[in-house]
Amino acid sequence: MVMGKGARSWALEVAKILLAVLFFFPAATLQCKILKCNSEFWASTPSSGPKEEFCTALRAYNSCVRRTARTCRGDLAYHSAQHGIEDLMTQHNCSKEGPTASPRARTLSPPAPPLPPQTNNFVPSDGPEVCHYERSLPRHSAPPNYTHCGFFGDPHLRTFNDDFQTCKVEGAWPLIHNKYLSVQVTNTPVLPGSAATATSKLTIIFKNFQECVDQKMYHAETDELPAAFADGSKNGGDRHGANTLRIVEKVPGQHVEIQARYIGTTIVVRQVGRYLTFAVRMPEEVVNSVEDQENQDLYLCLHGCPANQRIDFRTFRGRAAESQGSSSRAKPESPSHGFTYQSAMAKCKERLPVEDLYFHSCVFDLLSSGDINFTLAAYYAFEDVKMLHSNKEKHHLFERDAGLFNSTPKGSSSAGLLMLLTLVAVSVWTELCCLCL
Repeated sequence: MVMGKGARSWALEVAKILLAVLFFFPAATLQCKILKCNSEFWASTPSSGPKEEFCTALRAYNSCVRRTARTCRGDLAYHSAQHGIEDLMTQHNCSKEGPTASPRARTLSPPAPPLPPQTNNFVPSDGPEVCHYERSLPRHSAPPNYTHCGFFGDPHLRTFNDDFQTCKVEGAWPLIHNKYLSVQVTNTPVLPGSAATATSKLTIIFKNFQECVDQKMYHAETDELPAAFADGSKNGGDRHGANTLRIVEKVPGQHVEIQARYIGTTIVVRQVGRYLTFAVRMPEEVVNSVEDQENQDLYLCLHGCPANQRIDFRTFRGRAAESQGSSSRAKPESPSHGFTYQSAMAKCKERLPVEDLYFHSCVFDLLSSGDINFTLAAYYAFEDVKMLHSNKEKHHLFERDAGLFNSTPKGSSSAGLLMLLTLVAVSVWTELCCLCL
């Protein structure tokens, strides 16, 4: 993948993206000093001159970005800069070792004369085979395995591995970050002082890809679900495969579908009530095309929410049911935000007759928020599963399914077992010491 045709054009593109991220995520960006690195790089990048000068500026930029890693981890602008630096170093054959002192600030050259008007109108075609994911696969290879991730409600997360979690995750969090695209959501409290949150903003960055598409950004927030990218376009730009990335408005202001055929991906964004929902269908190969192995635990669709951000709504539901039972024997139950446990179940049953995890997430959301629109959020999330998930047998998820409601992240069970064995060993050793005394 190539980020640009030259240092100047790429720096301009980065500047535009970083300024957009600053506008959309001001709180996160104030802590993350990535814009300072970008400004320094922009000021010191020669518009022309020896390759050594450009490589020196690029290494200085890389050092600056690396110093921001602690505060910028998970920030879309930070990861876009990382990706761009790697591409430019490869493109210009820059060594990672060498001087990093920024060259003197460049002086702007006079503007170039305008280009002569073009005599033919270029209309992007359907593009070469490399811009169609399934066509680009080797002949006689097995058909790709498509996976699904969904994020909706208060919020509930269905990962690419079909784990189902309920999370707190207030603020900006990355859902997806791989070689081809990045997705970030911002969650805000549903009620003042409440731990319950829901998605109020969503940003998707499609990275430029070969001769197929230019880099594009899509941004949605409450009461603003555009049917175009941030630059006003509805496809992937001016390249030959531009039409393999396009936005289709299904219901104005309520339902948008983004089709990225060059990576075999379909994204559905909805506004239900005051909040947004997200669903994606993506080939496993694209899901696993990660760039930064060390930080992949941050991306929710891949590994789920951090353990300290998860809510066990089985316990919540158990307490609600117990409260319902005890109140029926004593005095009438006081509704939680307008819903009792029984009335919430009845309302969710109207849209979700099967008592699976989508049904239970609906009940949870009604009890925690009282917002009846969360019934529709769960309903549409399940409708998106039926449209996007390739395995019909996994449309419904139940508590008995493997991996659900695991309070510890994947890969940490062995660590927990080791800790338990260590505690047992210490206990036995202590008892032996006492006996010896």
